[in-house]
Amino acid sequence: MTVIEQQHPPARHHAIFLSDIHLGTRGCQADILLDFLKNNECEHLYLVGDIVDGWRLKRWWYWPQAHNDVVQKIMRKARKGTNVIYIPGNHDEAARQYCQLTFGDVRVQEEAIHETPNGKKMLVIHGDQFDGIVRYARWLAILGDWAYTSALRLNTWFNWGRRKLGLPYWSLSAYLKHRVKNAVQFIGNYEAAVASEARRRGVNGVVCGHIHHAEMRTIEGVLYCNDGDWVESCTALVEDFDGRLRIVHWAEEMARANSSLTTSFTPAQMAAE
Repeated sequence: MTVIEQQHPPARHHAIFLSDIHLGTRGCQADILLDFLKNNECEHLYLVGDIVDGWRLKRWWYWPQAHNDVVQKIMRKARKGTNVIYIPGNHDEAARQYCQLTFGDVRVQEEAIHETPNGKKMLVIHGDQFDGIVRYARWLAILGDWAYTSALRLNTWFNWGRRKLGLPYWSLSAYLKHRVKNAVQFIGNYEAAVASEARRRGVNGVVCGHIHHAEMRTIEGVLYCNDGDWVESCTALVEDFDGRLRIVHWAEEMARANSSLTTSFTPAQMAAE
């Protein structure tokens, strides 16, 4: 028994911001991201760092077809006219040596200034430069990455069980992280540091990633936007043609859409399919 898939035109946005996809890792939710990319179009697409996880790929190779499909989908958008800007992060820092170059219609930059349709300027950076552990204790960052990977492996098995029960994706690792006092304090310090840099630059706001924590709020007059990630939260930051920004939780939207689609058919119609 299958449910008929309804075809809807993709939602259109002025800009989409994605970060921390971590292609090359088992924790990457590539299938959910592909669904998002298929159902959303934009004039400007910002890849805000840690798109490919070079740290992990150096240790062992993991690259399933879905990860290749994500790259191909992004490249196809660039070929069709989307302005795609790639801002490397710490996990794909090797790409920083290619800043100011263009590859397959994708521009690589250290950072960017995005101007919204209503005239506001947003600094776009990955944000690892405001993480003291990454900057000054790389060995500790790598150790933390190993522990994080272990949590994500547990998360993978946890969500396998949820799928068997017909439940949508939910991040156990994100839940645990945001319940740890030190992690919460780190997030607060990071957000304040990034907002302070935006204020120093004289822009209206900042878009970043790095900490896998989607958030949008005003900090001392600066609009702070973190677009989250595609490992834990499956989130993106989107901007409409009036300059309004919002965070999209795509796994949750998929679950609601599937639930609505299922209930829109009678049992007889579903059985007929």
